[in-house]
Order: sequence, then structure tokens, then C-alpha cells
Amino acid sequence: MSTVLPVEGVILDRVLQTTPQLSAAALSGTAAVRFNSAVSQVPWAARHLRRRALMDGHDVLASAQQYNLTGIFDRQPVRVCGIGQVFTDPDHRDRDYARVLVERLLDEATADGVEIALLFGNAASPADGEGFNTLRFNDLELDVAQSPRHGSPMILVRGGEDRDLAAIVAMGRSRGAPFRFHIERDAELVKYAITKRRLRAGFGAAGERELRFVIAEEGITAAAYLVISTFNGTWTIEECGDRDETGARVGAILQALIAREPAERRPIIRGWLPPGFLPPQVTIVSSTPSDELMMTRFLTPGVRRRRFASADVLYWRSDLLC
Repeated sequence: MSTVLPVEGVILDRVLQTTPQLSAAALSGTAAVRFNSAVSQVPWAARHLRRRALMDGHDVLASAQQYNLTGIFDRQPVRVCGIGQVFTDPDHRDRDYARVLVERLLDEATADGVEIALLFGNAASPADGEGFNTLRFNDLELDVAQSPRHGSPMILVRGGEDRDLAAIVAMGRSRGAPFRFHIERDAELVKYAITKRRLRAGFGAAGERELRFVIAEEGITAAAYLVISTFNGTWTIEECGDRDETGARVGAILQALIAREPAERRPIIRGWLPPGFLPPQVTIVSSTPSDELMMTRFLTPGVRRRRFASADVLYWRSDLLC
């Protein structure tokens, strides 16, 4: 009889060294273990993140990360169970244990009164299946117009700090208000998302990846921000925000960052942008379906028929729980 248990100790080391997402992020088995240890000590993760496994005695059949989240759906707060990094153990690839584990976790969540489940994966995910509505996003390649001054625009850009988190939360709530669904991001969750990507860059090969968290401020208050991962000449927008609905400050931040490196080849800039958000300095060069997916399922009878589409969701790459 298989059981679902917390993943700890030696079992945790085995799971981390056989998880494909971490390998894809250029983390070796040892680095993956150290990365997980560091992430688990971030305050938000300590309270909201658990790694679970489907076990048969001492044998790991499948594993997953489980997140306790709050969302806003049709302007009402809802409890959300997020599930990511779902994999059948390599020794049991001939069986669909990942699906079994997901269903067990969702049964627990339903019994606990959780209303919506989010399952994160990719186009080849073994965990997608019946009962889930798949939301697809587009990977955008972006072009940033040169500042009319042929240099850095007149905007004060500095590194982001903890004191900026409250303003970032406020920007996110304002941006999310028109959408039917978005994750309710408090300051601790925003900090977790940024810290996790900073740690992933730090545990990779020296100098290969970098995370930039920058702020445009007015007075002493953050008025816009941008979080970018850099790798091999490509910038990936993880998330951004702007008190200006047009996103003009975000565009100006991008211009300022490019102007700081005038001798370098202009970077390739990619990312997701929510519907209706495109800074005036930015144009879309290309759009291709993303391999990364978010799948949704309503767990409680009162909301099971209230489906939503990708255009109804505000979601940033840094919110991907995988």
C-alpha cells in the first residue's frame, strides 16, 4: 500500500538529484541539494512550501512540491493548492505514479477546504491529465527603443531593497484588479520569488547567470520595478510593475539598463507580459507558445463550473512554482 509522506533526509537528497527541472537550470546534484536547503530557509518557504513523496515502504515512487497559496478569483479570496516539480522516480518510469501522487495531494486539499488547485509543468509534463484546464502563455521576444537622448533616460534607477516590497505589493494588487484570477502576493512571497531566482543564479556556474532587481523611484518611494535574469546575452523578464498604467517607467528602466553597457551587444530580451501591458518604448518582435504550463482545477462544488482562460489570469514567470 503506497502512502504520501514528507520528503526528508536521504530521501530528499535522492529526489533533488533526480529532478529534471534542477538539472535544466544547470545545477549539479550537490548544488541542487544546497540550493534546496537555502530556499527552504527563506521565511515564506518555511511556512508555505512542502516536498511530498508517494512511498512504497522505503521506495520513492514519485515526488512533488506543494505550496499553500491565497488567490483572488472573481474579486473574492480563495485558498489555492499549488503543485510543482512533479516527477515519477527514474526507477519507476513505466508506471504513472506522478498522476497518483497529484490525485492524493488534491484529495487532501479538498478535504481541507481548498478551492482551487494549480499544477505547474511543461508541454511534456507527466502530471497533466483529466480534470485540469490548461492555461498556455506566450514567450515574447521584445525590442526596446533607444532613448531620444541617445543615452540613459532621465530616470533614477537603483537596486531594489526590502523597503520597496510594500510598494511592489501595491503595484501588483492594482495591476491584478481587472483580472479574474491572480495570486495574492504579499511582501514575503515577492521576496521569496526574487530570492529563489537569485539563489539559483548563485548556485550555478560562476558568472554564468545573474539576477537584477532594480527600482525606479519618485522621492523615496518605488514607482516601478523590474526583475531580470541574465544568461548568455539574453535577458528574461521575471516580473515587473509600474504605478503608471502604461508601464512607461518599466520601459525607461530597460532603456537605462541597456545604456549602462553601450559597448556591449544589445541583449536579447524575452519574457511574459500580461494582457494589455506593453510599455510604450517596447515592441513585440515575436511570440511563441511557452513550454511552461499552468493547469487549473476547481476543487469545491460551488466553483467547479466557473472556468477561466489564459487572458483572465495575471501571472509572471517568477510565480512559476517549478
